[in-house]
This record gives sequence, C-alpha cells and structure tokens, in this order.
Amino acid sequence: QICLYTFKIRRRRLARLAGGQTSQPSTPLSVAPQPVPLAASQSLGLNVHSGTPATSPMGTSGVAYGSQSSEGVSSLSSSPSNSLETQSQNLSRSQSMDIDPASCEKSMSQVDVDSGIENMEVDDGDRREKRNLTEKEMSANSDISEEQALQLICKILRVSWKEQDRDVIFLPLLAAEFQRNPKDVYSDFKDLISQILVEVLMMSSQSNVHNPFASLTATSQPIATAKSPDHRLTLVQLSSQGGSPMGPSAGSFGASSLSSLGACGGGMSSDSASDRFTIEACKETEMLNYLIERFDSVGMEERKAPKMCSQPNVSQLLSNIRSQCISHVALVLQGSLTQPRSLQPSLLVPYMLCRNLPYGFIQELVRITHQEGEVFRQIFIPILHGLALAVKECSFDSDNFKFPLMALAELCEIKFGKTHPMCSLVTSLPLWCPKPLSPGCGREIQRLSYLGAFFSLSVFAEDDTKVGDKYFSGPAITMENTRVVSQSLQHYLESARGDLFKVLHNILLNGETRELALNYMAALVNYNVKKAQMQTDDKLVSTDGFMLSFLWVLQQLSMKIKLETVDPFYIFHPRCRLTVNPEETRLKATMEELKSWLTELHEDPSKFSEPKFPTECFFLTLHTHHLSILPCCRRYIRRLRAIRELNRTVEELKNSENQWKDSPLASRHREMLKRCKTQLKKLVRAKACADVGLLDENLLRRCLQFYSTVIQLILRMVDPAYPNITLPLNPEIPKSFAALPEFYVEDVAEFLLFAVQYSPQVLYEPCVQDVVTFLVVFICSENYIRNPYLIAKLVEVLFVTNPAVQPRTQRFSEMMENHPLSIKHLVPALMKFYTDVEHTGATSEFYDKFTIRYHISTIFKSLWQNIAHHGTFTEEFNSGKQFVRYINMLINDTTFLLDESLESLKRIHEVQEEMKNKEHWEQLPREQQQSRQSQLTQDERVSRSYLALATETVEMFHILTKQVQKPFLRPVTRHPLSLSPTE
Repeated sequence: QICLYTFKIRRRRLARLAGGQTSQPSTPLSVAPQPVPLAASQSLGLNVHSGTPATSPMGTSGVAYGSQSSEGVSSLSSSPSNSLETQSQNLSRSQSMDIDPASCEKSMSQVDVDSGIENMEVDDGDRREKRNLTEKEMSANSDISEEQALQLICKILRVSWKEQDRDVIFLPLLAAEFQRNPKDVYSDFKDLISQILVEVLMMSSQSNVHNPFASLTATSQPIATAKSPDHRLTLVQLSSQGGSPMGPSAGSFGASSLSSLGACGGGMSSDSASDRFTIEACKETEMLNYLIERFDSVGMEERKAPKMCSQPNVSQLLSNIRSQCISHVALVLQGSLTQPRSLQPSLLVPYMLCRNLPYGFIQELVRITHQEGEVFRQIFIPILHGLALAVKECSFDSDNFKFPLMALAELCEIKFGKTHPMCSLVTSLPLWCPKPLSPGCGREIQRLSYLGAFFSLSVFAEDDTKVGDKYFSGPAITMENTRVVSQSLQHYLESARGDLFKVLHNILLNGETRELALNYMAALVNYNVKKAQMQTDDKLVSTDGFMLSFLWVLQQLSMKIKLETVDPFYIFHPRCRLTVNPEETRLKATMEELKSWLTELHEDPSKFSEPKFPTECFFLTLHTHHLSILPCCRRYIRRLRAIRELNRTVEELKNSENQWKDSPLASRHREMLKRCKTQLKKLVRAKACADVGLLDENLLRRCLQFYSTVIQLILRMVDPAYPNITLPLNPEIPKSFAALPEFYVEDVAEFLLFAVQYSPQVLYEPCVQDVVTFLVVFICSENYIRNPYLIAKLVEVLFVTNPAVQPRTQRFSEMMENHPLSIKHLVPALMKFYTDVEHTGATSEFYDKFTIRYHISTIFKSLWQNIAHHGTFTEEFNSGKQFVRYINMLINDTTFLLDESLESLKRIHEVQEEMKNKEHWEQLPREQQQSRQSQLTQDERVSRSYLALATETVEMFHILTKQVQKPFLRPVTRHPLSLSPTE
C-alpha cells in the first residue's frame, strides 16, 4: 500500500524517541561537491544534439555496479510479453500496494509518508512479539541474520544510524530511536525501510536542513540543469579526454548509464564522454534521483550475489525495497512531500526521453498505482502530456523523434492480466478524439487529438521544412546523394511508424478501449473526406505525412485479415462507422436505384451480421488509401508538371533575353526569371522530400498487396466462383456490387498508373495475377461499369504496362496477354470500346476519344505480335460485329488527325518564315509579336500531339490491310465503309 496518513502520529513518536532532535549536524564528515544549477527549465521540449542516452542520476563510486539494462533490455521493457507474470521474477515478486487518495494532504507540515504497511500506534509488547516472530522465521528459513539484513538495507539505501561516514546519509532521528530502545524501532523490515525513506525525504524537503544527498559520491555524471535561450531542455555533450564513452552506443536505446558503468567495471570519471539530459532543479529532482538509484541498486545487488538474493527472505526484503522506492516516487511525483504539481510538467519525462530509467521501473510504477484511479491519473497524465509536448518539437532532421515515440509505445505495452492500464488512460483523455469545432475538422483532429502529434511526424516539405532544408538544400541534388538520404529517412519513417503501430495495436488489444480506438480511427477517415477532392483546401484537412503514417499502421493491422471474415455489405450496414456520401458516384447504380435498394435492405435487419473487427479494419484501410496514398500521388504528379512548366518558362526567358533586355519590360522579365528560379528550387526540394515519403518501395508494395485483397473481394461479389471466373459475367448485375462507390475500382487503376510510371519494380509481386484478372474481367465486362472513363482508365493501365511504353513491365504485359480470359475476350472488348467511346456524354468527348483510341491501337499492335491472339483477331475480322464500325472510326480519325496536323504545320511554317525576316519582324508591334509567338507555341504542341496520334492510327490501319484483305473486299451495299462520323 501507498499510505499518506497524518504526520502528527509519526512526528510525536519521532520527537519522543529523538528527544526533540529535528535536524542532523550542520557539518557532515564528507560533502561531495555538487554542480551549480544554472536555471530551472520551464519547458518539456526536447532539443537533442546526440542520439546517445543520458547518464544515470546518482550512484556509488566505491563499488562497480551493473544494471539489467546492460543486458540489452529496454529501460521501459518494450517487449510485448512484459506482463505482470513475466515481470514478477525480474522484480523479485514485488507486492502490490494500494493508494488512498483521500488521505493525501497538501502541506508538508501535515503529512508523513510510509509506503509499506499502514502504521498504527502499537504498544511495546505487540511490537516485541512481532519482532521475535520475524527473527524466528528468518533463522528457520534463511542463513542470513538480522544484522546482515540490516547491513544489506543500509548498503542499498546508503544510510547509517550508527555513525556519520562518507558516501552515506546519517539518519539522526532513527539513530535516536535505536539508542533509546533498539527493539522497538521497527516491527519488520518493511517498516524499517519505510522509516528510512521517510526520514531521508523529509530531510531533503525541509529548507532549513542542508541537502542530505550532498554526502553521497555520484557514480555517474549528476543531472545538472541548464536552460537554453529558447527555454527548451537540452542534451549537453560533455567533452572527452580519451577513452571510449561510458554510455551505450546511439543504437542501444534500452541501456542506461548505470548499465554502462557496470559493464566498464569502475567508477565514471568526470572527464568521460557522456550525454546528460537537463531537467528542472528542485527538491523533487533530488528525491527522484535518490529513489531511482536505490531502485536500481537492488538489481545490482541481485547480480552480485544471486545465490544469497534467491533465498526467500532476502528476495522478499529486496522486493520490499523496490516497492517502497516506487511508492515514494509516486508521492514525489504527486508533490505530496513538497507542493502539488498538477499543472506542472512531470519530472519523469526527461528520464524517459533519455532512456536512463532502471529496468522495470516504469512497469513497477504502473503496477503499484494503476488500481487507484485518481493517483494513477495524477502521476501519468502529466507524463503523457510531456511526451506529446516533446514530440511536437521533434522532426526527422535528427533522430530525437525516437525517444517520445518509444516511451509512449512502451507505456502502452505494459500489461497486467488482460488489461493495459496506460491504454485506458490515454483513451480517457479529453482530447483523445475531440469533436470538430470548425469546417477544418481534418486539420483539427490532427492538431488537437492526443495521438495527432505523434502521427504528424513527416518528411514532406509541406509538413516540415526542416527535412528539406537539412538534407536537400545543397548546391546540387544528384541522384546518388538523394538515394542515400532517402534510405536513411525511410528508415526513420519505418522506426516511427513501427512505434505508432505498437501504440494503436495495444489500444485495440485492450478490450475496454477497442471501441474508442475504432471511433478515433473512423473519425480520422470521416473528417478527411475532402482530401479526395481534386481541388482541396489543405488547411481544412490533415497533412499528407499524417495520413500516410496512419495508412501504414492500418496496413499492418489488416495484413493478417482473412478475406472470408470480411463482410462486403459493411458500408451499407446501419452501424457502419464510415460516412459514405449518398451522392458518391456508384459503379452501376443510379441515385434512385441506390435509395430504393437501401430502403429494401434496411427493412430486414436480420440480413446484416454484427460488424467484426476484421471487417471494420479492412474498410477503414480501404478508405484511408483513398484519402492518403492517392491524393499524394496526384500532388506528386502536379508538382512534376509544375517543375516542367517552370523549366520551360526559364528556358524561354533565357532564350529570348536578346529581345527584351533593352525593352521597357526588361526589369519585369528579370524579376520574373528570378522568381521562377527561386520557385523552381523550392519545388525540386519538395520533390526530393516527396520521393522519400511516397516512392518508398515497401509502402507501395503493401499498397499493391492490399489492393489485390480488395480486387479479390470485388471479384467474389461479381462471380462467387472466383478464382474460376468465366466470361461473360452474369447479365444480372449484383446490387451489392452496383452500389459500391466508384472509387473502389478507380483507386486501383490510379495506383497502378502511378506505380508503373514511377516505381514499376513493385509489380513483381505474387498478387499481380489478381490484378491482371481484375483488369481483363472489367475491360471485357463494360456493362458492369456505368462510367466509360473508368473503363478508359483500366485500358490506360494496359497501355502504360505495354513494353513499348514501359520496358520494365514486360512480365506484367506478358501475364495480361497470356491470361486465358484475355486470349478469347480482350480483342472484341477493346474493339467494341474503341467504337463506343465516340460518345461518352462528357463535353470533352471529341478530344478524349483520340487519346483512348491511341491507347487501344498500341495495345492491338502488341497483341497482334502474340500468336495466341491471331485466332481471335481473324475471327473478329471475318464475322465480328464490331469490325466494320472499328475500321470506319479508324479511317475517320486518320483523316481528321492528318488534316489538323497539316494545318498546324502550315501555321508554324508561316510564323517561322516571318520571324526569319528580322527587319519585318522588328517593325511589328510588341503585342503582335507576343501573340504570334504564343500561337506558334500552341501550334507546336497541338501538331506534336496530333501527329503522334495520326501516326499510330495509320500504322494500325497499315497492319490490318497488310495482314487481312478479305474484310475490306466485302460488298459496299452490305457494309459501307464510308459512314459519316455521326453514324
């Protein structure tokens, strides 16, 4: 138990036994020099100059101690198996202690502290009888005597009541008690340990008594205080005068300075290289330093004498010391010994960020306090807020981001039975999932929610300029240095997202917080629906880095989901957490058909099964892809287009400098050139950052793998016989498929288009077979999708994966061409779509059709080279229903494209000839010159495009007439070839 009972009882007893003595001698025998505190830090910020963990607060120089942390165990025990059962042996079967928050008093003059059993006024007979029983039990069960036990207690706690000596704290009140009546001083060792810690802490808290810890020689660099100009806590790099650092390497975040001291086998000199984390200088810090070091000394003693410490009584004694240290730490953190700290940062946060707490310390603190809700909240809510404040000041420009993330992940992994106390505490915070207060709900939940700060770590230039300024601000960004930096930053991303996954995964594992976690995840999706719009106000939605980190975590959560456990009707479920706009375009159903079907579906609730986690997690992940990876891809493409335009503008301004350098607009042109170069430099830097965050092969592979699962779900909806699909599909389209949002299919196509162009190597995955089947099935089932442009996008995927366009996707193209369904159905389907695209219903249909037909022609040329498709082509030529219309469209397109190309070439020639006559050109007005130059640029662009389309069309026509002449010799009266465009 942690007991805060009235100070008057203990004070009366101590005053009676000590004869009124309240302080120790003013001049101790040995006083170690203490560092002079510079100032108390006012912020829990983290400004890390080195990745090496800081040193331990205190220690003993006389004996070389070790620590369990030196064995590679994390200071916060990050292993998922660190439950109460596994920790009990390492912590020597420490006993649980209760907390009585109602007894907490605010003033030191009104409280006394005992973290052992609840003390009462007892008479001497009762105390003597209990003392004799303890002695008998010890003599019967252990070889250690009472005197040896007392020596062990004094050694670990570094105290003495016999004489003043160096490296110990002399306890005058306890000395007076022993001098008066030794047998009545304590009822058992737990009581004695409590009295020792109480007296030490009381001596420290009283301002009229000198620092009791001044007589101790520190085993490591003491924690000093320093305040940087920006009021942030800093890691101060000490100078080294030779030798290897005493602290662990930058990579061993789990080890503490105590462990390094033990490993080196000696005391730490003041000249050794080490990092020290600066914390607030106050009475509480001195107390914490002492208690943390005493806690760690128990583990050192166990490793020094394992045989003796394994004896039941000694083990229980050491367990009592541990639990008493933790109990008094809890009181210090609450401010019960000094003043309340409810509105102040937790003093433990710097220790956690520096990774220098002893093994099992935080677990024991959670175990002892978590059953007393109010005390648990008083201690750990400031810690959680401190970690959030620290991570807000972190960036990927250094590795300081690791520490708050690792600390939070390890806190959430602490488990007792089936309960994760810290997960319950995190989700109980008022800002766990705040309600939106403005139209910018996406940005709100990122900025205000507790986990938002942790998910906000980003490498994108729009989110954090520090990364680009540090890594991509050199004179030249080459492919080689960008690749090296990208690998390093992607490693940082994986590390950060791995810790985020641990946090959210443990919150989901905890039964009482699973619903709250799912609500938060659904809120992140629902509040960011505007991110899928083509034109989005970035101030209203979450950032790209935030959404990609959230996507990474969801991908990990959904990785092991079996498709059989996913309910495809979930988005129509009355209890669906996701908000799907009723106006969202559906694959086949109109708005009226959708409303009618949903009304019919909801009339019978028995049709719906209870939503399970696999289903909810799957659809959350699907919608998060729609709001994260796809908007990032579109932004990346827009940025590349902007870079090309700026490069073109800069080149044009440079090339035409002779024309404008002497004109009145010269200064304006120079300013424009300067602005373009500056903007171009920013965009190139932003692209380099986006390459790190978006063109991560691991991320893109996981996206492809998830989309393959989505594909399997959709194909099962259209044909339950999947994977044994047959074409054509059932003419009666399943309503559940027809009512699906259109982006379920469109996102797959968009992602494939992006991956093929910018990271084609990700297509070499086993799941690609499902992707090929998906493309062939829906291209050959045009009646299943209402939007012709969606079919055109699927056709475009076949086009960009063609070896003539992207040589690195030859394997994918071969899989598509040789697919059993493709051999029989692809050519007729593409020929039909070639003719149907004449009328799409869009205002730009006349120009759109040329691009779509160009794609189909390229695919046809590739298919014609595959012998397996010759039979299908021949059959279609001889008796196909679409061939005559197809040939007619081919001739019409050829005529139009050639005519437009020739007209453009004629205008280009006229302007070029006019510009060659410099005398005549100089006489033209400036506005007319600019108009002619603008027209020339436009004509060049149009002619280039039309000539490419016309060339492809003519080549296709040439191939057809060369290989097959019979269809072109049919009677004109039966199948006229000279139809008008409208026919």
